Amino acid sequence: MGILATERLVLRDWTAEPADLARIFDIYSRPEIARWLNAPGLPMTDPAQAAERLASWRERHAGHGDRYGTWAIEVRDTGVVAGTVLLKPLPGRDESVPTDDIEVGWHLHPESWGHGYATEAARAVAARELATGTREVYAVVAPGNEASMAVARRLGMTHVGRRTDWYGGESLETFVLTDGLVAPG
Repeated sequence: MGILATERLVLRDWTAEPADLARIFDIYSRPEIARWLNAPGLPMTDPAQAAERLASWRERHAGHGDRYGTWAIEVRDTGVVAGTVLLKPLPGRDESVPTDDIEVGWHLHPESWGHGYATEAARAVAARELATGTREVYAVVAPGNEASMAVARRLGMTHVGRRTDWYGGESLETFVLTDGLVAPG
C-alpha cells in the first residue's frame, strides 16, 4: 500500500520482500549513486547489506508514522521501483541529533534517470509536508551533482549556496522551498 500517489507513481514503504531487497542492493551498490551520498557502507558490496539498510531506515523513521520516511518510488504502469524518495529531519553537525530543518531527497536507479520520476516524487512529498505548516523544505546536494541540482530547480527550489549546517559539517549545495510554493507539475 502506498503512502502517497501521483499521476505516474506510487510512493510506498520499502519491504523486506526479496524483490525490494534486491532493488535496494541494485541501487545502492552502484558507484554512480553512492559517490554522491557520502554515506557509510556505500556502495554496498554484499546483498545482505540491503536488509541492514532497510532496518536502519525503519529505525530512523520509527515514531514518525507516514510523515517522514524513506520510500520506494514505484512506477504505476510497470510496477518497477525507480528508486527512493525521502523526507526527514536533517541530521545536525554531530549527525546524531535531528534538526528542525526538513530534507527532501531522491536516489534513482540509472535506468530511471531522465523520466521525471525524482521531480514528481519529491514534489509530492514536499507539497504534503508544506501543507502541514512546515515553512521550508531543503534539498542538500553534493557539489558537482548537476542532475540532482536540476531536480531541485525544477521543484521551484531556490539555491542558497553551500552550507555546512548538517551531515557532520559536510559542504553541500543547499536548495530551499519556502511558504508552500511548490512548482506545478
